[in-house]
Amino acid sequence: MTRTLTIRRPDDWHLHLRDGAMLDGVAPESARHFARAIVMPNLVPPVLTGRDAAAYRDRILAALPEGAGFTPLMTLYLTETTDPADVTAAHAAGLIHAVKLYPAGATTNSASGVRDFDRVRPVLEAMAEAGIPLCVHGEVTEPDVDIFDREAVFIDRVLDPLRRATPGLRVVMEHITTAQGVNYVKAGGNGLGATITVHHLVINRNHILAGGIRPHYYCLPVAKREEHRLALRAAATSGEARFFLGTDSAPHADPLKESACGCAGCFTAPNAMSILAHVFEEEAALDRLEAFTSLNGPAFYGLPPNAATLTLTRGDPVAYPYRIETGAGPVTLFDPGFPLHWRAA
Repeated sequence: MTRTLTIRRPDDWHLHLRDGAMLDGVAPESARHFARAIVMPNLVPPVLTGRDAAAYRDRILAALPEGAGFTPLMTLYLTETTDPADVTAAHAAGLIHAVKLYPAGATTNSASGVRDFDRVRPVLEAMAEAGIPLCVHGEVTEPDVDIFDREAVFIDRVLDPLRRATPGLRVVMEHITTAQGVNYVKAGGNGLGATITVHHLVINRNHILAGGIRPHYYCLPVAKREEHRLALRAAATSGEARFFLGTDSAPHADPLKESACGCAGCFTAPNAMSILAHVFEEEAALDRLEAFTSLNGPAFYGLPPNAATLTLTRGDPVAYPYRIETGAGPVTLFDPGFPLHWRAA
């Protein structure tokens, strides 16, 4: 049995770092193992302009331990009033690496998102010309659509028409959760990729609901049936270049998770690599872990792989803390429900 595995240092292509005291508490957790991360812009207020992105980047860097070697890759929050010139200028200056599309009301802090997609077409056309990726939260928000169907409906009603109307637009389907999402990415042609989270490789909807509600497994998009989890595992471990890691690690203080209207998000930054090594070992695919975590994402974003390496060692179970303390309150770590024998160093 493999006892050690050395890979290029991984990147996280979908990460929530929040702001203020929460940022100070969680940023070191991602910086411990990951070299770079696409940082989500859904703050309050959101990151709307290049100036906003520069200020947020500086706050992230200030929250990191000395010598952390972590680079935040900034994004802008797409609204119906986003200025195409500001987007292209921020990208040309190397300040941003993508723009994030939230359908209004789809997830945490998405109230400023898009309702009328025709109104963002000038931005999307400018992005296509400049080669700026669009990161998509792929769910419709109409109340008549069942929450477990919202990703599949989004593909048919929104994403496919949007891509056909904007040739050349590079799109990342964030945190896909369905077999339909996997199949669409496989058949989607050039310029389409997808991130897959750690927690969606581990849990299905029974983990959230069967035997009692488990708020720390509640996330958006919500976990689906077991058949979809298995489709995600097959995609992630396939080595296909279209699929890469985006943890969607999304910290909330415990009182906000454990409430009558709990927040969505799983906090996986500290143990993500241990869980992934476990999953890839189960699928007899440890030789493809590096592609998923360290190679496919940089290739899609036009960046070089990291020169530094990360070594994973298999041994006695790793004792991760149940929660971490932050200045914004305690944050419970995602529990995969099985012992983790792979330690990242």
